[in-house]
Amino acid sequence: MKSKQIFKPLIMIMSIVLFFALGTSVSAEKIKIGGIMDTSGATSDVGKDYALGMVDAFNWFNDHGGINGKEIDYTWFDYGYRVPEAITKYKLLKRMRVVTIMGWGTADTEALSPTVMQDKIPYVSASYSAHLTKPEEARYNAFFAADYSTAARCALTAWYDKKWPEHKDYGKRKPRLACCYMFASPYCSAAIKAIKNQAKLLGFDIGPDQDVSLFALDTKSQIRSLKEYKPDVVWHGNTVMSAAATIKDSHALDLNADWILNIWAFNDKLPKLAGKAAEGAMGAAPCAEFGQKGVKNMDKVVAAAKKYHPGVDLKKRFKPTVQAWADALIVREAIKRADEKGEITGETIMKHGLETMDNFDIGLGAAPVSYSAKDHRPTSECLVQIWKNGKFRDVERVNLKKRWPKKWEKDWLGY
Repeated sequence: MKSKQIFKPLIMIMSIVLFFALGTSVSAEKIKIGGIMDTSGATSDVGKDYALGMVDAFNWFNDHGGINGKEIDYTWFDYGYRVPEAITKYKLLKRMRVVTIMGWGTADTEALSPTVMQDKIPYVSASYSAHLTKPEEARYNAFFAADYSTAARCALTAWYDKKWPEHKDYGKRKPRLACCYMFASPYCSAAIKAIKNQAKLLGFDIGPDQDVSLFALDTKSQIRSLKEYKPDVVWHGNTVMSAAATIKDSHALDLNADWILNIWAFNDKLPKLAGKAAEGAMGAAPCAEFGQKGVKNMDKVVAAAKKYHPGVDLKKRFKPTVQAWADALIVREAIKRADEKGEITGETIMKHGLETMDNFDIGLGAAPVSYSAKDHRPTSECLVQIWKNGKFRDVERVNLKKRWPKKWEKDWLGY
């Protein structure tokens, strides 16, 4: 009788141990990835679509084998484009033991960069700040597209090559550049030093900057100031909402300048917001537009949008969805390579994953991606396009490394 009484609790204890052991085994097969997104803050005009695209991508991966058969457990938070909130969410995700984080804004990503390097958690962001491309200062930061500085240099170079020769004053004087952006925003100002440096290299005169808020809906005072300088081309560093408002006011007040827009403003939402004022706007295209025909992997992007967010009209999905997929694809490949080396950790994802990519093709109309332990700039080239007659049309593909090899290697890494 006593032996039976002792035996029953023993069975219960063994069952509990076995339950937790099995539970640990199952959970160990899941790959935890975190996300910090802006769906309610100053850049939510593009952030919402990016967040949707990221969920689409990881769901699609799970439905098609995960990563080497392992399921992705993706948990993300909205941080409202507030740096303190991003830091709080980062700490939470770290406690959850995620192996990688999909980040968003420049201010928060740069603020967290020293921490993620210390914690060895790869942080793949939607901030393409050049400050994040120098491994000795930001080893665990990465993104798929040309950094903001590279994109700005390429776009201005394409304008100088193709548009300036058509100007009535070509050969009579220097072209004139001015810049519009939110002065207080690290994201909006990220490429200003680089584009002005490129302007000097190409022989531009540079006019006074104009402070335009990310929330701006009326920019007539800034346009009137620009009219005094009479720029030939204006760089706009904000996201699509304020950029559209600015070029609409430019059109209404007859500024008669061309516009070059930042990556997060130059997308298929621009003509919907700016109407006919968008005609002639230029920018670097990090990838194809949502749903663009004949583009590798675009069928998956569209199919996932239909499947996982059926309540969202496909006509309201645009390029940030594709950009999210591109970042998710490099993360999936990096984790796959790390896993094949035997261990998935932040360190192996970086060392055996991201930093082994050499001209890795993610499709989606993006340039092939390369990283090394000495240089995290994904690419040196950009396809520069123009919105003309209702379509995005190619202007020029500019490769800075080929055109200015010494400057690319020695001077332009990190800014």
